[in-house]
Amino acid sequence: MAKSTAEGKTLVIVESPTKAKTITKFLPSDYEVLSSYGHVRDLPKSEIGVDTEKDFEPHYIIPTKARKNLTVLKKAAKAAKEVILASDEDREGEAISWHLIEALGLKSKGSETHTKRIVFHEITKTAILEALENPREINENLVDAQQARRILDRLVGYKLSPFLWKKVMRGLSAGRVQSAALRIIVDRENEIKAFRAQEYWSIEALFPYPASLYSKNDETLDKFAIPSQKDADVIVKDLANTTYSVATVLRKEHKRNPLPPFTTSTLQQTSSRRLGYSARRTMMLAQNLYERGYITYHRTDSLSIAETALKAAEDFIIGKIGKEFWAGKPRVFKTKSKGAQEAHEAIRPSDPTKRPEDIKKMEEPQRKMYGLIWSRFVASQMAPAVFDATTVTIAAKGASGSTYAFRAHGSIMKFEGFLRVYRMKIEEHELPELKEGQILLLQELVPDQHFTQPPARYTEAGIIKTLEEHGIGRPSTYAGIISTIETRHYVEKNEDKRFVPTEIGTMVNNLLVEHFPKIVDLEFTAKVEQQLDNIAHGEEKWQEVLHEFYDPFEKNLEEKYEEVKKTTPTQETDKTCPECGKAIIIRFGRFGKFYACSGFPDCKHTEAIRQAGDLPDVHCPKCVEGKVVTRRTKRGRTFYGCGRYPDCDFASWDKPHITEGKIEKCPTCENILVEKKKGIVCSNKECDYKEK
Repeated sequence: MAKSTAEGKTLVIVESPTKAKTITKFLPSDYEVLSSYGHVRDLPKSEIGVDTEKDFEPHYIIPTKARKNLTVLKKAAKAAKEVILASDEDREGEAISWHLIEALGLKSKGSETHTKRIVFHEITKTAILEALENPREINENLVDAQQARRILDRLVGYKLSPFLWKKVMRGLSAGRVQSAALRIIVDRENEIKAFRAQEYWSIEALFPYPASLYSKNDETLDKFAIPSQKDADVIVKDLANTTYSVATVLRKEHKRNPLPPFTTSTLQQTSSRRLGYSARRTMMLAQNLYERGYITYHRTDSLSIAETALKAAEDFIIGKIGKEFWAGKPRVFKTKSKGAQEAHEAIRPSDPTKRPEDIKKMEEPQRKMYGLIWSRFVASQMAPAVFDATTVTIAAKGASGSTYAFRAHGSIMKFEGFLRVYRMKIEEHELPELKEGQILLLQELVPDQHFTQPPARYTEAGIIKTLEEHGIGRPSTYAGIISTIETRHYVEKNEDKRFVPTEIGTMVNNLLVEHFPKIVDLEFTAKVEQQLDNIAHGEEKWQEVLHEFYDPFEKNLEEKYEEVKKTTPTQETDKTCPECGKAIIIRFGRFGKFYACSGFPDCKHTEAIRQAGDLPDVHCPKCVEGKVVTRRTKRGRTFYGCGRYPDCDFASWDKPHITEGKIEKCPTCENILVEKKKGIVCSNKECDYKEK
C-alpha cells in the first residue's frame, strides 16, 4: 500500500509501485509519486453491473482490495498543491486516470490548479520532464473506448454463461473475443481430422553435393509431379547410364535485410519461439522492464522510431561495432497491422547504448527479454547481411529422349551485417567451382517418398499472428485471450506446445457456432474491434456501438432459451458402480471427463479417468481405496490427488515416488516421498530426509 508523507507537494499518481519508484528518481524533492495499484474502480463481480435500460449505464464499485490504498491517495491528494495523473498512455491507462478523478473527487476542468494528465512513451528523465511541460486533459474518447469494451465483454460473459449452465452444464463460460479464438483452434483441429495425406516423390542426384530434379521436358516438377514409386522408378530407369553436364551457373549477391523492431505481437511471437515464454510471461517481463525505465512502452502496434533513438543507434553502431555495420541512413518501417492505434513507437531500449551485459542488477529472465528487444532494435538500423548465392542447373537426357534438369543451390555469407547482433538461423551450402558444359560424375540417384502434411496446430506465436491478421483483439489483449481459454480448459498444449481443443472446448464452440454464430464469427468480431477503435478516435458513440451489438444479441438469446433443449453430454461404458451396481457412464465436467454412476443423484459415486501422464496404477496413500491421478486446479496448475475426491482429499504438488507399485513413505516421519529436481525427498517440509 502507498504511503504519503509530504504536504504541499505536487502529487504524481501512477498505476504501479515499480513505475513510481523509477519516476521518483527523476523528479525534485517537492514531488511525491504514489501508486494506485491498477484500477481503483470496476464493475462488481456479484452482478452484471450494467443497466441496459439506461443506455448501458455502468455501476462502478471500489473493490475491497483497493479501499485502503484509495484512502491514502485521497489524503495525499487533499494535501497536495497539484495532482498529476501519469498512468499508461493507452485506453486502459486513460481509464485508470479517469476513475482516479471520479474516486478521489478531483477537479478535472475549470481551474488553473486542476488535475493534470501527462503521458510518455518511455520512463526516462527527459521523457518525464517533457511530459510535465506538456500536460493535457483526459482523453474522453479513449475512456469511452475502454468502457465500451469492458461493458461489451461483461454483457456477453454474464448473459451467455448462464445459458450454457442451463443448457449444458454448470461451470462453463463464454466470452466475446475468447470464443472467436477458440473457434480458430477448433476449426484447425477439424481441418486436421478431415485431412487425407497424398503421396508424392522427389528424386535427388548426388555429385556428391545434392541436386534436386527440377523439370522434365521443360515442365517444372510442380506441374508434372511424381505421384508414386512406379513413376519415380520409370524416371530413374530412364536416366540410367546417361551423361550429366552443367547447363547454367548463376552467381549473384544476395542481401538479407534486418527485421523491424518489435511490436507487442511480434515480441510475443518471437519470445515464444526463442525463449519459450508464454504471452502472459512475456508481457509481465516487458512491463517490468518498461516500469524500470529500460524499454519504451510495450503495448504497441506501431513501428515508428523517435529520431533521437535513431541517432543514438547510429552512434552506437558506428562507435562500438564498426562504421561498415551501420545501414548508412536511418531505416524506417511502415506499420502494417490492422487498426494500428494509440502507441507512438515500436518497442525499443530507452537507451540503445546500454547493452544487456552492461546492466549489473537485472534478473536473468528480464535480461533475456531485454537482450531480445535490444538486439532486434539495434539490428534494425544495421547493414544487411550479404551472401554469395549460386544456382547451378544440371542437364541430362534420358534413354526415352526426355530431357531432365536438376538444380543445386549454394550460399556463403561474406558479410554478416546485422547478424552480428541479432542471430538468426542461416543455412550455408558451399558448391565447388563449376563451369558451363562441365561433365559431372553421378554418385547416386535417390528417389524419396513424401506425403502431404496436414495444417499444423497453432503454437502461441501462431495464434497471436492469426488473431492479428484477422484484426481480432489488440496488443494489450492477446495474452489475456490465450490465458482465458487455457484457464477454462477449453484448450490445452500437447507435448509440442501446440494448442489442442479439449472435448469441453469443442462442445462449447459447436454450440456457439450453431446458435450464436455472430459471437464466433471472425469478420464480425473484427468489425466490433474496428468500431472500438472508431470510438477511441471520436468517430462513433460508444452507446450506439453497444446497441448495435447487444440488441440483436439479447433477442437471439431469449429465443434460444426457448428453442434449445438441455443436453447432458455422457458416454456409455461397460463398467458398473461398485456402490449400487448400476451402470457407470462418462460425464463431462469443467476440468474434463470423469466416471460417474448413472444412478445420480441417488448414488454419487465418481472416479477420475486415467489419462496420459498419470502415475502408474497406484492406490491413494491416505484412503487406500482410491487411485492417485493427475488433476488440475481452476487456474490450470497440475497436481496429484485421489480419484475419490471429494470423499478423500489427498493431494500433492510434487510427483509421489513409486517403488514396486506403491507410493513410498518416509522412513523418518511416515509422510510420502516425492520427486524433485534435487532428488527424492520427504513431502513434510519439517523433515530433512533425502534419499542418497
